[in-house]
Amino acid sequence: MGVAFAYESGLLSEEEREPVLRSHYPQLDALDLDATRALARLLRDRRNRARDALHDRRRAKRGKGEARGAVNEPGSKRGVSDKKQVFARALKRVNGHLDALVAQEKRERNTARLRAALERVQAQAPAHPAAG
Repeated sequence: MGVAFAYESGLLSEEEREPVLRSHYPQLDALDLDATRALARLLRDRRNRARDALHDRRRAKRGKGEARGAVNEPGSKRGVSDKKQVFARALKRVNGHLDALVAQEKRERNTARLRAALERVQAQAPAHPAAG
């Protein structure tokens, strides 16, 4: 089941919302390979940051360690968990698109190599032995 844009937007700040919006398909198809890689790197960093904040909250709640950074701020664990899931879903979309772009580039490169090999073979004189 899909998640509504409004729900995702409500969880994220303005700074975090922009990369997630670029990960949805009308904008994602317009990105080239390098821009898609940069977006994946950014989303992976944001997902990891949310994952680490969630981990720190759980640790502090269990009394295993001191609360660090944003963990001291009051907030719901569910909000951080949902934010992490938003970034994970965005990263999954971007990784799928990235895989498709890499596969297309690989197909084009192999097709060019095969055409060049065919041209080399066709340019050679036939090697028929003389009938003897």
